Amino acid sequence: MADIGPTRAAIAAGEKAFIDNRLLATFPMDLRKRLRDEMHIVQLELGDTVLQRGVDVETSVFPFGTTMISMVVDLVGGRSIEVASVGKEGAVGGIVSCGHSPAFTRAEVIVAGPAMRVPMRIIEEAKSESGHLRNVFCRYADFLLAQVMQSVACNSFHPIEARTARWLLTADDRSGSRLVLTQEALAGLLGVQRTTINAVARDLAGDRLITTRRGTIEINDRAGLERLACECYDEVERFFGDIIGPGGLGKID
Repeated sequence: MADIGPTRAAIAAGEKAFIDNRLLATFPMDLRKRLRDEMHIVQLELGDTVLQRGVDVETSVFPFGTTMISMVVDLVGGRSIEVASVGKEGAVGGIVSCGHSPAFTRAEVIVAGPAMRVPMRIIEEAKSESGHLRNVFCRYADFLLAQVMQSVACNSFHPIEARTARWLLTADDRSGSRLVLTQEALAGLLGVQRTTINAVARDLAGDRLITTRRGTIEINDRAGLERLACECYDEVERFFGDIIGPGGLGKID
């Protein structure tokens, strides 16, 4: 995780963050000014750990650009599964919990890119002064919970083909159609064997929905993936629009 520092490029990146991140885009000007002096723009690399289970949360991280962070539960025996993911629509750290409470899940970068990092001390002070920030964090916490609950239902009842299509659509929304991601990593996120994902990827490639190359997955036919995906993708995105608003605008009082 590299800190870009207080350069002109970092200042420009900070302005981009307030436009690109759907939570930050809701912030009024006075709140943006409050955060500008305390924020750091960081470049997150693939595999960086943003949160570690049991370790106090010290910063809130707002991804923007193509950045995507996976919230993962690790199980005894070495297995793990993604329970939620966060891109430019949200933030990681200090959303559900207050202060420096320890993290419950591990959060790992799965698509590299920039993020705004703000110390929890500043977030908590801003919450105490800004009804807007308290409101938007509360609403986003509801969205994260909804995403987790929908994932539980999806993982329990829907076939792996539909789950894979759903995951790829979400990744496309956040990071674009070309993902630097191995099939082994995708299998881990979905909690299945690599051989299972290999078979699904072959079928999707055979139907010309995706193209796979060594370490990359490229989406060719989004409409085709939408037809294959279960209803969980639409339900989660619709809920975000209901409680925060399309593009992060318009429904925060």
